[in-house]
Amino acid sequence: MKKSSQQTWGGRFAAGPAEIVKQFTESVSFDWRLYPHDIAGSIAHAKGLAKIGVLTKAEAAKIARRLRTIRPQPNPALEDVHMNVEAALGPVGRKLHTGRSRNDQVATDIRLWLRDNIGCQLSAISDLQRALVALADKNADVVMPGYTHLQRAQPVLFAHHALAYVEMLARDAMRFADCAKRANVSPLGSGAIAGSTLRLAREFVAKELGFDGVTQNSMDAVSDRDFVVEFLAVAAICGMHLSRLAEDLVLWSSAEFGFVRIGDAYTTGSSLMPQKKNPDIAELVRGKTGRLYGNLVAVLTMLKGLPMTYNRDMQEDKEPLFDTADTIGASLRVMADMLRHTKVNRSRCEAAASDPLLLATDLADFLVKRGIPFRQAHHAVGALVAASEKGGVSLPKLAAKKYGAGAAKVFNLQCALAVRKAIGAPSPKNVRAQIARWTKFLK
Repeated sequence: MKKSSQQTWGGRFAAGPAEIVKQFTESVSFDWRLYPHDIAGSIAHAKGLAKIGVLTKAEAAKIARRLRTIRPQPNPALEDVHMNVEAALGPVGRKLHTGRSRNDQVATDIRLWLRDNIGCQLSAISDLQRALVALADKNADVVMPGYTHLQRAQPVLFAHHALAYVEMLARDAMRFADCAKRANVSPLGSGAIAGSTLRLAREFVAKELGFDGVTQNSMDAVSDRDFVVEFLAVAAICGMHLSRLAEDLVLWSSAEFGFVRIGDAYTTGSSLMPQKKNPDIAELVRGKTGRLYGNLVAVLTMLKGLPMTYNRDMQEDKEPLFDTADTIGASLRVMADMLRHTKVNRSRCEAAASDPLLLATDLADFLVKRGIPFRQAHHAVGALVAASEKGGVSLPKLAAKKYGAGAAKVFNLQCALAVRKAIGAPSPKNVRAQIARWTKFLK
């Protein structure tokens, strides 16, 4: 075995790692996407070293120029993205690693990458929200059943249902933005564990990189992956919301419901049954949520037993992180596209909503207004429903017979929706106001 050529740590060893070890430990095959952020961090670090006199201004400028122009091809023999970049610099970069370790370097790179990626996720969330609001606006007066326990419950407007997902996504956006704030702190200058004997210009470097500040404990700085876990958790919650929306679309597009028709370009057929039109895209979004959950659990499990500070186990944070970012981003984008090619079947929605049983609660409220306690009114209406089902007489007719003509008016669907005026309720006026609010906000 040849003597190690790993200039960062090879001096201690008489021989380099075995070939199987090189293959097992390399990370450049997946951490290469940190390349532009490693370049940015290295340029800022060079400026910081010049500020404290370790580099001359001319040396720092030369390093920065070289860093901006190099386009190395990832070499697995150089282990990771950091070593690839340093090797590509050549002799001019030999001073660059002064005052930093790959421990604080990778922590910095991931924070920079995550900050940029969260910006992409926020953009994708806004686009999906716009698609939902546009679908709501086109179908603002379509009435459909609302469901609990997947049983018809009370009438709502289709737009109200669509806007419920806009609200969910708004919370996802807030969580992503909050995650970005906590990630936007610079660990650079923390070294391997205990900082440096050099008085590094940490605040200066942090400002160069657009960080809000610097970490305050070098041990925590290099071992902290809370921001990764937080991103994975936020993405998992967002994925859960997408999965629920996907499930609604799967149900609604079935022959049993028939509430929506998804565009042909966003469905697939069967290799056997020529009549089939399958909502595969929605199903895949629903299925990929499991990957998001798995990535979160994988990183939590990897971190849970680690002693302070950096351990090589932490190399396993990147693949789940990158996979989650790719998965949630793709899911958000394809859902937005699919919704723009989805049409609502007004007649099927309204036929399902015309069932007078959906307004049984309104009849109970009618009795409450006459002074009957709600529990008593609830029991009385339940008895009427049972009598209606047993005798084959409609609930409105039984209500009118027992409580007068006023009770029958309760079953006017448009009136029933119009009186739902409380904040957050689905009256047409409320829903129109919400559509206008979100349209303005999302511009």
